[in-house]
Formats: sequence, structure tokens, C-alpha cells
Amino acid sequence: MFKTEICELFGIEYPILLGGMVWIGRAALAAAVSEAGGLGLLAAGGMTLEEIEGDIREIKKHTKKPFGVNIPLMRPDAAEMIDVSISGGASVISTSAGSPKRFTGMIKDRGCRAIHVVSSVPFAEKSAEAGVDAIVAEGFEAGGHNGFDEIATMALLPQVVDAVDVPVIAAGGIADGRGFVAALSLGARGVQMGTRFVATHESAAHQNFKDAVLNVTDSGTTITGRAIGPTRGIKNRLTEKIHDAERRNVSREELLDLIGEGRSAMASVNGDVEEGSVYCGQIGGMIKEIKSVQDVIDDIIAEARDVVDSVKMLIAE
Repeated sequence: MFKTEICELFGIEYPILLGGMVWIGRAALAAAVSEAGGLGLLAAGGMTLEEIEGDIREIKKHTKKPFGVNIPLMRPDAAEMIDVSISGGASVISTSAGSPKRFTGMIKDRGCRAIHVVSSVPFAEKSAEAGVDAIVAEGFEAGGHNGFDEIATMALLPQVVDAVDVPVIAAGGIADGRGFVAALSLGARGVQMGTRFVATHESAAHQNFKDAVLNVTDSGTTITGRAIGPTRGIKNRLTEKIHDAERRNVSREELLDLIGEGRSAMASVNGDVEEGSVYCGQIGGMIKEIKSVQDVIDDIIAEARDVVDSVKMLIAE
């Protein structure tokens, strides 16, 4: 049950992918997701080439199963990052934050699978034209950087599925078996999760960050930077300052200066969850326990089976 073309495409047991979370999706988490039957993705966005090589070596110590690397194409050294990742043994390259057109051929010519993350139908169509093997359709509920169009997963997903002829993976607002089944029902062939995997033992997030996710409510996240690049995170002193600056209509330069560099690492690595960016999806409100990655995936599959059985009973009635 739940074997889709994504499983065959990537050589995995369950169609569950780890989202590319900078600072958090390091070797231990990526390896654990792959070992548990999903596809672990090393989040390389904040890493040097040497760090990518080192983390890939570490992943391979802990799993013999397929794994990938997530690379934001805004990085000027994206081509080098791809080369290092494939040379190290990654079988999947997931790209985001840019056009995959320049890189897809390079990835596939090296025998790897190519995934691209999109937030709208036109971006999905362009990605399919570029030749990617699968597309991640990420809704506005997701934590971290989001699309300008603010399309929610439930609206975005079926439209992307209808628009392209490659498998689509759902992301944004998924953290349990119910969301997993809902995504498959809307035409997805797999799911990608970030926030649920933050609250795991293997996650590299600081304990303060994990606790913030456990304590967030349904309305506890907010969007900042709509004019320059929408980002969803947990409400804190930083988001209050940014919202105040946005209300005062400060210049782009002033806003960028306020947001500053390193805010993500400040929260994820150093544990400052008031002045740092605590990236978290809206689904965080339902996460109340830190679990092992294995337990997260096992629980999702078990619950998904129960959900399917319940729906079958409704149909039978």
C-alpha cells in the first residue's frame, strides 16, 4: 500500500521526502529519513562545498539507501554544489529558488534524478518543460520561504497535477497520515515534510527551536517580507519588528537591513527564538511531541492505512 511511481523513481519504500531545511536538515536527519524508508535530503543551502562533502560522507556511514541534496539555485556556486553532491553519491538533486532549466540536463546526464520546488502552476509548467523528473508543489502554509502568489496547498496541488505530466509531490501543511492521504487524493504521488521532521531527535535544530515548534498554536505563525520575499515563521520579537517596519513602509534596503543575514542560524543553531527566524509551517500547531524519524514515518503510514479504511467504510455505507 502507498507504493507510487515516486517510490520507483527514487528507489524508496514510502513516498515521503524530507524538506530542504537550512541548518536543520544535516547528515543525521537526512540519513534517518532515508533509513526509515523515505528520501532524506541534505539541506545544502547554508553549507560550503567542503561541508557538503563531509555531510555526505556522514550520511553514507548511517544508511546504504538512496538520499539526495537540496540546492537553492540562487547560490552562485550552484553548479559546483551539484557536482560535489553527485560525486559524493547523491542519487537525487532537489532544486529551489530559481529556474531549473540550466541545471536539469547536468543532473540527469550524471545519472541522477532531478526535482524542483514550485509555488504556482506556471513555474510547474516551466519546470516540466525543463525536464525534471518530479515537481514539489509547495503551498503557502509551509514554513520558511514561500511564493509571492500565496496559493494554499489544497488549491495549488490539483491544479499543478492537472497541468504537468510528471509526478507531483505535495508540500505545505502535511504532518500526519491524514495529510498524507489527502495529498494522494488530490493527485500527489508523494509528500514532502519539513516542520514535522524539525521536531525529531535526529533534527539538528537547537532544542529551543524544537520547543518553539511544540508550543506553537494554529495561529502562531506569520508571514514577513511579502514585498521582498514572503517567509513564514513563528511569531516573536523579530517578526514584530519586521511587521512594524512594513507598516511604516520603510525602504527595501532598510527592511533587508532589519531582517539581516544570519537570522535563520541565530534561531536554528544558536537557539535565539526571539531575535532569530524560527521557520515553521502552519501545521506546527498539531505537533506536540518530539519523536524519532522512524516513529514519525511509521505513525504516518499506520494512520494513513486507518484513514483509507475509514473512507472505504463511508463509501460502503
